[in-house]
Amino acid sequence: MQNHRNAVQKIAASVQHYFKRREPFRISHGSTNSTRQTTHWRESTVDISPLSRVLKVDTNARTALVEPNVPMDRLVESTLKHGLIPPVVMEFPGITAGGGFAGTGGESSSFKYGYFNEIVDSVEMVLGNGDIITASDKENSDLFHGASGAVGSLGITTLLEIQLMQAKQYVKVTYYPTRSIPEAIAKIRAEIENPELDYVDGILYSKEHGVVVTGCLTDDTPDSAQVQRFSDADDPWYYLHVKEKTLGSLQPIAEYIPLSEYLFRYDRGGFWVGASAFEYFKFPFNHFTRRFLDDFLHTRMLYRALHASEQSRNYIVQDLALPFSTAEKFINYTVDSFGIWPLWLCPLRQSRLPTLHPHFPETEADGQTLKPMLNVGLWGFGPAQQDKFVAKNLELERKLREFRGMKWLYAHTYYEEDEFWDLFDRRWYDGLRRKYKAESLPSVWHKVKVDPNAQKQAIDGSWGSWALQFWPLGGLWGIRKAIESGEYLTARNSTWKRRDGFSSSR
Repeated sequence: MQNHRNAVQKIAASVQHYFKRREPFRISHGSTNSTRQTTHWRESTVDISPLSRVLKVDTNARTALVEPNVPMDRLVESTLKHGLIPPVVMEFPGITAGGGFAGTGGESSSFKYGYFNEIVDSVEMVLGNGDIITASDKENSDLFHGASGAVGSLGITTLLEIQLMQAKQYVKVTYYPTRSIPEAIAKIRAEIENPELDYVDGILYSKEHGVVVTGCLTDDTPDSAQVQRFSDADDPWYYLHVKEKTLGSLQPIAEYIPLSEYLFRYDRGGFWVGASAFEYFKFPFNHFTRRFLDDFLHTRMLYRALHASEQSRNYIVQDLALPFSTAEKFINYTVDSFGIWPLWLCPLRQSRLPTLHPHFPETEADGQTLKPMLNVGLWGFGPAQQDKFVAKNLELERKLREFRGMKWLYAHTYYEEDEFWDLFDRRWYDGLRRKYKAESLPSVWHKVKVDPNAQKQAIDGSWGSWALQFWPLGGLWGIRKAIESGEYLTARNSTWKRRDGFSSSR
């Protein structure tokens, strides 16, 4: 822990330096899973990238002490050695624990446990004046609740205590084919009431073909059971496998997936976003080409290429949470307006209010429990022309509000400041910023807002950005920078893909 304390003291001293000078600063994590174009500050930056270790796994308390830049795959590898896993694991291996806490991390277990921050027992934070404090439900509880989803705008998270639970060898998944959008939504709504389930999500391939997927942790597999994997270059991409298994079928289909393979089942292909790379380059999309290019098609490499190529300027990557009651109408709108398939469906247990996570205040019959929401993952090409792309995003934000939904804040966000604060409790948030000396940090709106005019000026003022607009220069540059990053080696060397399993009997 001494190395950790030394690193945090150094960060605190740097923050204090900027605070005394009344100079705003940014935080550098070393990586990002946001799809907004990043702005690199050469000065006024606090670097926390060295905080990337799992410091302790406590098997008695079933907790892990984790620095914020620990990615999900390293966290799972560390806890599986003890037969334990976090109840919520973001499905991209490179998403970090700190990102899950400060952002919005909702996955297929979130119908049961809520967002990732709900499995965090406490955090260590450096405040905007350089003070180091601990926040939990018992200590600085208002900050602890407010900092989740605040994208680092209330302080710098430097350590997290994360809950763990007993792991099992496999997830028994059951694929339920559906033949309409309302059938898929209704099936998900029914399945999340089943207390025996550990995971629930869904994929809509078209209006006529959807699949609701449920999962149960288990150590037992029948002798005749098929064990399916997705991490090797020869394995299928998960979404294509599910599509093939259920196409033309009306009956549920069960199979067994090793636990870590299930947790990161969407890594290869980045759900289905990786298919867009083949479309961009006009390259054949088949098992052979996917196998040949496998190193480039894991999420870490896809993110690197997306940012370097600047193709996120015209690529829709949005997660949109809605009440179940309006989800069908919203999906029909996205189909008509964007024509993007597949769509991801993920049920979410809401966080208590006020919050910076997606929310709506309708309760169950008990008058206290907030109703669950349904997340719609909308990921695909938007208009190539920048003004039309912005207009389409603004339209999406208007429609989302019409249907009482809210977007996750990792993606392109175009709300003007007044519009943004119509969605959230500004008085509560500003009170936290004053109380915890965070006013020298960029606000949550300033951190997530995309300024189309500034973006256009940046393109016009940079020969490189201007050139990347032209096919295939942007894509080729993205590939080059992804290769230079060496991120493909991380996927190759990940131990969670080992085929000899782990012991879950501890």
